Amino acid sequence: MIDDKNLESKVEEALSEIQRGTSEIIGLSYIKELVYNFYKFNKRFIVKAGFDPTAPDLHLGHTVLLQKLATFQKYGGNIKFLIGDFTGMIGDPSGKSETRKPLSREQILKNAKTYEEQVFKILDSTYTEVCFNSKWLGELGSDGILKLTSKFSVARMLERDDFSKRYKENLPISIVEFMYPLLQGYDSVALNCDIECGGNDQKFNLLVGRNLQRSYGLNKEQSVLMVPLLEGLDGVNKMSKSLNNYIGITESPNEMYAKTMSISDEIMWRYYELLSSISLKELNELKKGVEINSLHPKKVKEQLAFELTSRYHGENSTKQAQENFNNIFSKNGIPNDMTEFYAKSNSWICKVLVDSKILKSSSEARRDIRAGALKINGEKMTDENFKLNSGIYVLQIGKRKFLKAIIK
Repeated sequence: MIDDKNLESKVEEALSEIQRGTSEIIGLSYIKELVYNFYKFNKRFIVKAGFDPTAPDLHLGHTVLLQKLATFQKYGGNIKFLIGDFTGMIGDPSGKSETRKPLSREQILKNAKTYEEQVFKILDSTYTEVCFNSKWLGELGSDGILKLTSKFSVARMLERDDFSKRYKENLPISIVEFMYPLLQGYDSVALNCDIECGGNDQKFNLLVGRNLQRSYGLNKEQSVLMVPLLEGLDGVNKMSKSLNNYIGITESPNEMYAKTMSISDEIMWRYYELLSSISLKELNELKKGVEINSLHPKKVKEQLAFELTSRYHGENSTKQAQENFNNIFSKNGIPNDMTEFYAKSNSWICKVLVDSKILKSSSEARRDIRAGALKINGEKMTDENFKLNSGIYVLQIGKRKFLKAIIK
């Protein structure tokens, strides 16, 4: 509770943090009302985000939504962290050109375990409930399903972009796929949600929840908040394991810290906006410091790398990772703006040197290595058959040729 004098400024400050990094918000006035009632009457509200556990390996791109949920917790949100064990067995084709293969019950539960293990590194467990939508969707029965399908027309369903494209291209759309947005929307009815958060590729599904809340007689329409997809290490494409431009949250402290330090100064601010827990005021101060040259971008990036790595590995491990990074990258005159090259684990050192164009041929690479011209992370390497395993390496040929090799 705070006095009325400061209430309005507190609400506006909260709304600024809530809107930070979002791509679109529908129903902002309702969110403002909810935050106002939290400050005025200590009345909390319900925020839902659904996760279909289709893959067990999470990266920082997945955590953008978790950061937004953590923000809501600060301003009165009780989080319903919804694991779609029921809907995950259907498969949502959002943004896809074909039907997604459904997962087995065993796969769903195995993948869900990863979410449960990681979520509380970001969210406050006091204001978080992990839910499974099979609890209410499994009890709907045939009568409930038929009632649900009567709330939405086929014409409305074909307004969804991916369904519309597939229909026009005469590609198959199963009836069960039409059920996915309805079932996701019914989750909002069952949980009596005030706000639903999701990626900007989920807009249609999120809006179905608003529609169904009206249809089922709830005296509310949930607000919808959408977050963008996070760019990967290349700063262009979305973070993705398939593109090998990701930072995994289960990677070692050394890898996580070094990968964060490898992002460009420009994309660094994007990561701060979407992933950091520092306030907007603090973020603006950092930006101003870099602008007027009172802060070096490298120092600001170090702060980000330390925050993200310590979130998942603790401060002690992160301090060691920082020290290891500085020993490799900050000594012996190694430049900060090295070319980066990505390759798979167990890559032959000569192939990496040639494919990255640091050397012209394998014979040249062999010759330089035998002559002692190659250093890996500051140590001389004379084994021309050496294979690089998973990790980040500084490769140096002579005094002037440098390469940052990121091996996965």
